[in-house]
Amino acid sequence: MEENKEIKFFYKKEFWYISVVLNTKYIDCLNKAQEIENLVKNKVEDLTDADLKKISWNKEWVQKVKDLGKNMSIKCEWIPLIESFPYTDENSGQKYDTLGYYRFEVEYYKDDQTKKASIDPALIQQIPIIIKNKLETFSKKLDNQYLNLDLESPIYIFVISDRMVPEEMAWNEANINKFKRIIGQWTEIYSGQWPDYSDGLFRERVQNNISNRLSELHYIRRNSGFIYMEPDNFEKFFENYMKEHVLKPTAQIRAVLFALMKFNYSLDILFVMKNFMDTDVIEKKIKNLTFLRGVVQTQMSLFYNELDLNRRQHYTKVLTHLIREFGLNRLLERINNKFEIIQESMDIVYQQLYEENQKRTQRGMNILNFLFGLGILIDIAAAIELTMMAWSENRISSAIFQGAISIGILIILLAIMIYVIQVRMSVGKKKARLTVDSVLLDEKMENIILIKRKYPPCAGQYAFPGGFIEPKESEIQALKREVKEETGLDIIVERKVGVYDKPGRDPRGNIISNAYLCIIDSELSEIKCSDESTQVKLFPLEKIKDIDLAFDHEDILDDALKLRK
Repeated sequence: MEENKEIKFFYKKEFWYISVVLNTKYIDCLNKAQEIENLVKNKVEDLTDADLKKISWNKEWVQKVKDLGKNMSIKCEWIPLIESFPYTDENSGQKYDTLGYYRFEVEYYKDDQTKKASIDPALIQQIPIIIKNKLETFSKKLDNQYLNLDLESPIYIFVISDRMVPEEMAWNEANINKFKRIIGQWTEIYSGQWPDYSDGLFRERVQNNISNRLSELHYIRRNSGFIYMEPDNFEKFFENYMKEHVLKPTAQIRAVLFALMKFNYSLDILFVMKNFMDTDVIEKKIKNLTFLRGVVQTQMSLFYNELDLNRRQHYTKVLTHLIREFGLNRLLERINNKFEIIQESMDIVYQQLYEENQKRTQRGMNILNFLFGLGILIDIAAAIELTMMAWSENRISSAIFQGAISIGILIILLAIMIYVIQVRMSVGKKKARLTVDSVLLDEKMENIILIKRKYPPCAGQYAFPGGFIEPKESEIQALKREVKEETGLDIIVERKVGVYDKPGRDPRGNIISNAYLCIIDSELSEIKCSDESTQVKLFPLEKIKDIDLAFDHEDILDDALKLRK
C-alpha cells in the first residue's frame, strides 16, 4: 500500500497570531479586535478568483478555498504582553505604548466532520495569505496609524488535529520517519507540498517533535505549528495545558521577536542618520531604546526564570525550543553589538564637539584678555568722569575731547559685543539644518509631482522633491538642483510658500524647510527616479487627500494651494 494511503490526519481547528505595537491613547484595543474580526469575515465570505490567482492553475483548489471562506467561524481577541512600552518608530515618527498580539480562533466547517475530513494542508495557507494582504491595506488607513501590525512575517498558524486514521500510532522516531511525507505537510503550512520534493526536505520538516508522549505530535516552526492529540487527550488537556504552555508562549516569544526586530531596525536608522541629527536628539533616542531593551529583557527573563524554576519537562522543552527556533539570543547579541557601535560613534562626535567648544572658549578668552589688556572698562569709566568734570568746570574744548574718547571706546565695546552675539547666533544656526521643498505643479496647476522616499525617515511615504541646502548655495539654487537630481525636471520658481520650523516636524531634529511653489519647465517624458526614491509620479490634486504625505508636507501643500493664481 502507498505511504500516503496508510495515514491521514483530520483537521480540527486553527489559531492565528499577529504581533502588534499600538498606542492605546488612539486605539481602542477591544474595538479594534472586533473591527479586524469583521474585516476578516467580510473578506472570506466572498473570495474572488483574483484573490486566489496564486492557485488559479488548480480550479478545484480555487473552489475549495472559496467554500472554506463561506464556512469559516472566527473570533479575534486582543492580548497585551507589555503595557508600558514607549516605542517610537524612527522611520515614521509614530509613538506607541503597548506590545501585544491579536489571537484568532478559526474553524472551518465547525459542525461538519465530513467536510473537515476533506481539508488538505495545502489549502490552509491560502486564506491567511489573503487576510495578510487585506490587513496591509487596512493598516495604511489614517485612523490606523497608531496600529503597527507585524505584517513583514506571515500570520502565525497553529493547526490542531484530534483524529487520525489509523486511530492509534506510536510516534517513535521510526514511525515519524516512515510517515514524514504526511506529517511534513502539516508541520510547514506555508511551504510547498509538491509530491516530488526530496526525502531530505521532509526529513527536516519532521525533526524536533517536542512531545514527550508517543501518542502526540507537537511541532513549532518559525511561521506555523502543528499539534496532534488523540480525542480523549484533546478533551482533557488542550484547553487547560496546551493553550497555556505551548500556544501562548509561542505567541509571546514571537511578539518579543517582533519588538527586537523593531529595535534592530531603529538602530540601523539611527546609525545611518547620526550625521544628520542633533547630538541631543540622538542621545535621547538611544536612552529610550536602551530603556526599551531593558523592558524586553525583563520580559525575556520571565521565560528564563521558567526554565530555571519550572520542573515540567515538557514546558521547559517548549521554551528552550522556542528561544532557539526564533533565534532570540542571536538577535539580542546583534542588537547589543549595534548599541556599542553607535555609542562608539557618538563618543567620536562628542570629542569633536568638545574640541569645537574648546576653540570657542579660547576665542572668548582671547577677547576678554584683549579687553582687559586695553584696560577698556577702566578707561571708559575714567573718560566719562573726565568729560563730566570738564563740562562742570566750563572747559568746553576739554569736555568735547574727553567725550569723543568716551564715544570711541563705547563704539569699540559695542562692536565687540555685536561680534560675540553673532558668534553665538552662528553656533545656534549650526544646530538647525536648512532644507528646501518644491510644491511642483504642472502648467495648469491641476497635477503635482511627488516622490516616494526610499530611505528613513518616512521611507515608503510620498513627499515633495527637495533636500538639504549645501554650503554657499542659495535656496533657489538648492531647490533647482534637488528637483533636477530627484525627478530629472527643470522648474520655474513661482514664489515662496513659507518657512516651516515647528519642533518635531522631522524626527532627525531641528530641520527647517523653505518651501516654494514651482511649475514644471520640462516635458513629462523626462521624469526619472533618483537613487534616493523608489518612484516619481504625477498625481491629480484631487487625489492627494487620500495620500499620507511625509513630515508636515500636508500643511505645506495646504498653504501652497492657497497661493495658486
